[in-house]
Amino acid sequence: MKAKWILGFLAGMLALSPIQPAAAAEEQAIEDEIIYDVLVDRYFNKQIQNDYEVDALDPAVFNGGDFAGIVDQLLHVKEMGFTLLSIGPVFASDTYDGKQVLDYTQLERHFGTEEELKNLIKEVHEQDLKVMVDVPTQNVSKDHIWATENPKWFTGNEDGTLSLDTANPEVQEALILALSEFINQYDVDGLRLQDADRLDSGFIEDFSKAMKDIRDIYLINDVEMKPAPGLDAVVLPGAEEVLRNSYKQFDRDTSKMPAVLKESEGNLIRMDSLRSSRFIADVVEERGFPPTRMRLMLTQLLTMPGIPVIQYGTETVMNGATLPESHQILDLAVDEEMIDHITNLNTLRNSSPALRSGETEVLIEEDGWIVYKRFNDKETWIVAINNTSSTKSINLPADVIGSDKELQGLFESDRVRQEANGEYRISMDREIAETFHVTEETGFNKAYIAALAVVYLVFMVFLWIVWRKGKQRKADEAAKKLR
Repeated sequence: MKAKWILGFLAGMLALSPIQPAAAAEEQAIEDEIIYDVLVDRYFNKQIQNDYEVDALDPAVFNGGDFAGIVDQLLHVKEMGFTLLSIGPVFASDTYDGKQVLDYTQLERHFGTEEELKNLIKEVHEQDLKVMVDVPTQNVSKDHIWATENPKWFTGNEDGTLSLDTANPEVQEALILALSEFINQYDVDGLRLQDADRLDSGFIEDFSKAMKDIRDIYLINDVEMKPAPGLDAVVLPGAEEVLRNSYKQFDRDTSKMPAVLKESEGNLIRMDSLRSSRFIADVVEERGFPPTRMRLMLTQLLTMPGIPVIQYGTETVMNGATLPESHQILDLAVDEEMIDHITNLNTLRNSSPALRSGETEVLIEEDGWIVYKRFNDKETWIVAINNTSSTKSINLPADVIGSDKELQGLFESDRVRQEANGEYRISMDREIAETFHVTEETGFNKAYIAALAVVYLVFMVFLWIVWRKGKQRKADEAAKKLR
């Protein structure tokens, strides 16, 4: 019920306000995207024809997920409000996660055929979504097709895999050629360079130019690093640690959060990744309650600046402290409460330019009690997150909110009006998050009150007439008796 109420509220808000969905824009920028991150093998197994020696009970090997399986469950991604689907590496590989690439010119046979990948991309686009593919270069298979003829292109890793030397001009040329052919053949909307912090900076810039000369696609990375020429966005260094430390339990030190909010603009932000343990693993270690922890974390992540990257399984509160434990098969036979929460937040973000790329002002931060303002010249939101063990309050002056306004809460249905002293008082119970939309104060409906007054007056006149007629009738009856 709450999900339907919020979606209905947003629909009405959009109809009456200048806020417009991101999809309505003529051209979306990377800042407008919300990325849903999956591994093909761990999403959904649709085709048995490509189940070559799979074992769904062994998390270290191929489990059977394929391109057709993503198509089958694509509406799940669409309905949650994500705008960009990242499907991980798709090239022939020794491993289920696609990292140990064997050949950049061949698709992984467990995932499906060329036709099935093209169909996946077509279906994604028909849902008004975008699709992105990962490009691993630093942990490829020792049996990579280039390794025999060009051993000098590689350096060895401790785990037995190989890393391509992207400072080598021949390697640069080979990678640019292989990926140029790939994006010419497959209409993907973006590439994500894995381990970009280990790549030659000149290669990244040249690679980006070559790809974007073919088609204007996104190029991002998957590890924390400083911005680099050629990359549209990078993972903000330190943000994941700050977010996880702040929300894995209540009454946490959040003193670093204002800096993260300030620095996150234009960067990729996340609570965990396909490279790391799940956020829920931290929660379990701290003996926290996973659904509450996740709701607060998602409210923070999806209302702050930056480009959110959310892993598959977040909606099912997936756990996992190490790989491959954190790469479980997606199980959608779960309570839909978290799915609804993600849907509501994504819908809100997609509908609001201020939440995607507006300015940010932190109003208070006190060990888990954080309130901040997201705004542009057309709309204002107040986000209040009480991640503490007690009720918290804040009085916001009129110079922050404006005069004669009201704050409409979307999740707890709170409505805050300006008090006699000119301030707006927000009170939040423990472990609760709320997003307030600042609107003009509705006050009393004068026309409605006037109409009520008229009805009341007519009714009173009607009663008076009835009373007079009744009194006259009694007088007439008494006169008849006297005759």
